Amino acid sequence: MSGNGNAAATAWSPSHSQRSKSPAETHLLNYYRGWEAAVGPYITSLLAEPWACAQTNCRAGGGHCHAEIRKRWGAANLPLSSQLEENSPKMRVIRVGTRKSQLARIQTDSVVATLKALYPGLQFEIIAMSTTGDKILDTALSKIGEKSLFTKELEHALEKNEVDLVVHSLKDLPTVLPPGFTIGAICKRENPHDAVVFHPKFVGKTLETLPEKSVVGTSSLRRAAQLQRKFRHLEFRSIRGNLNTRLRKLDEQQEFSAIILATAGLQRMGWHNRVGQGALGVEVRAKDQDILDLVGVLHDPETLLRCIAERAFLRHLEGGCSVPVAVHTAMKDGQLYLTGGVWSLDGSDSIQETMQATIHVPAQHEDGPEDDPQLVGITACNIPRGPQLAAQNLGISLANLLLSKGAKNILDVARQLNDAH
Repeated sequence: MSGNGNAAATAWSPSHSQRSKSPAETHLLNYYRGWEAAVGPYITSLLAEPWACAQTNCRAGGGHCHAEIRKRWGAANLPLSSQLEENSPKMRVIRVGTRKSQLARIQTDSVVATLKALYPGLQFEIIAMSTTGDKILDTALSKIGEKSLFTKELEHALEKNEVDLVVHSLKDLPTVLPPGFTIGAICKRENPHDAVVFHPKFVGKTLETLPEKSVVGTSSLRRAAQLQRKFRHLEFRSIRGNLNTRLRKLDEQQEFSAIILATAGLQRMGWHNRVGQGALGVEVRAKDQDILDLVGVLHDPETLLRCIAERAFLRHLEGGCSVPVAVHTAMKDGQLYLTGGVWSLDGSDSIQETMQATIHVPAQHEDGPEDDPQLVGITACNIPRGPQLAAQNLGISLANLLLSKGAKNILDVARQLNDAH
């Protein structure tokens, strides 16, 4: 059969074959009708003979399904559209939003590099912009009194279709996203710990051995409260700016003896000698199914489940930049361990607890929920619903435990004191 448009139309005609089409076949035929002229021979050979899906829980009911098509045509784990894009006269351009800082660009470049490898038929354009948090550098984050400090401008661009997806540090995304947005992918987490970076004259020191009244810089109330509790001889002050700016303030000025930074950020910048957190989230329009499918392959199942538990804990406690709240997860032998805590501003009062739950982490992407799939702002249709709900319930349970032990009072006082200063 030749590859002209008539041949393609004949191949897709309902009366062309006497055997009945499976639901998945019908979906494919409708979905690719616009590609008739370009890929007629491809589809004709694809549907020439039936072959069943190896997945026992395949919703296609036998016959063709996306998983088997991907396997047969050598593009495992990729939406079929990624293969067909190459046959288009003009490749589609996916616009990726990001902040302008060097670290943000490095993080975005890493996500785009992965997507380029997965979708060689697509082009990616990076659009960088400044956010409110980037512009206001003379005020502590906890004093600005606005959520979405590092995401609002990017979300406006997403809403106006100026970009198709946005790469964030997951810690910058509120646990409640604005209507119409969702986190379509959570990438594999890097080192989630904090790092102490010392002024050159204090190299070799530790926080414990720093001189009395030494000043340590941090933009986080949580870090300051935790450290004040343990290192009473130190003073803690706010330090703002991107990583380059903060390190320059540390090295060139005499105000700070050390600063606290995220290890993952230092590693991504290549500053290993100076050593969310650690996880990247990709935000998209909630109803843009094409982009959701495109970025969904980036989900790292274990990181996803850990982040669902963490975000559920923070959301239930109403934690944010204005209160010292911390949460940490670990996965071991099928158990998800969740540790959370709240502190007073000076670290003198605190509550910390740990809970665990048995959670199955899928070895590979599987079919997940079809209706209302969001949990704590995250959409993961290729991860089973059960583990996601178990992770969310663990986060809520731990938050309720802390609340039962007086966490609300500690957080209320912290908010009042932070607003007053």
